[in-house]
Amino acid sequence: MERGAYDDLPDGVVVAGADGRVEDLNPVAQALLGLTADAARGRALADVVPLQTPAGEQWWSCVAKAAALPGSKRQPERILTLPADAAAGRPTDVQLAVTAAWTHRDGVLARTVVSLRDTAARRRNERSSADLISTVAHELRSPLTSVKGFTATLLARWDRFPDDVKKQMLETVNADADRVTRLLSELLDVSRIDAGRLEMRKQVVDVPEAVRKAFAGRIAAGEAEERFVLHLDSLETAALPEMWVDPDKLDQIVGNLVENAVRHGDGTVHVTVTAGVDPAGAVITVADEGEGIPDEQLGRVFTKFWRGGRRGGGTGLGLYIVKGLAEAHGGSVAAGRSEVHGGAELTVVLPAGPPPYVAPDPGELASG
Repeated sequence: MERGAYDDLPDGVVVAGADGRVEDLNPVAQALLGLTADAARGRALADVVPLQTPAGEQWWSCVAKAAALPGSKRQPERILTLPADAAAGRPTDVQLAVTAAWTHRDGVLARTVVSLRDTAARRRNERSSADLISTVAHELRSPLTSVKGFTATLLARWDRFPDDVKKQMLETVNADADRVTRLLSELLDVSRIDAGRLEMRKQVVDVPEAVRKAFAGRIAAGEAEERFVLHLDSLETAALPEMWVDPDKLDQIVGNLVENAVRHGDGTVHVTVTAGVDPAGAVITVADEGEGIPDEQLGRVFTKFWRGGRRGGGTGLGLYIVKGLAEAHGGSVAAGRSEVHGGAELTVVLPAGPPPYVAPDPGELASG
């Protein structure tokens, strides 16, 4: 085997010669099959790679005749089973995505190359996609049902309702439409984060003002004003550097953190936001006075669909978006328990960041 060609590949590769016996296999294949290269060399390919089809047949016996045909070049990817083998370190069956290619010389099979890929990551992605679809369907059903019900009722019985009732029904429709819009925005954000396609439009921002804006939004939605507390203690002795941040994404970060604290805090107790100076730029800490986050869940807080227990609610995407937006700025996130308030404490650090580059005017360069 050409070491430079195969050893650094992320997939397992097994090479067999004209006699159908293994010549070599790369480190990934060795790990998947539970064999060293020395132990595999010289053995029949079907023994080294004992793959089974979904019907329970031996894979190599099914494709060997096709591989021997001079015009045959490869087998497209198939999902096959590598049976459990305690001696090889496989306590259970393993699903592998398998492709194979063969080379002929003078019409005779000369070499077979088999590629093996563990499908565990693919299955996780498929489950994540299924979870996303299920979440979206669940979250959309309620507001759309409400919108449909109220609009149908108004269209059918418009003259029977007094104006104040009509206004209340239309306000409900408007609120549900806003809820759908927010959900679609979250989905777009998740898509851009996953694809690495977030666009930054940085400008100088006022971090405390972004917090006040988030508070105002919650108060306008019916929360008590006295529930929200903003601490700027550290800014009294050390001013923030000039913060070049995307203002819309900063609003999203703070808004999602505050919404999370409102949802997981107990009743009407305080949501406390502390804005301060970090060596890199600014640090924003949001603490509630709820039950807090169990230690075993701290590592999952910023993953997709984390809802945090019985009062989770929502799509479970808000904190995942916070993490993606913070990291897109070069920042970081962390979760823990507040020593002062007793509940959950979520912290975001954002670097000040350089001003966006603006190309000089060609006319000014010429005149200079």
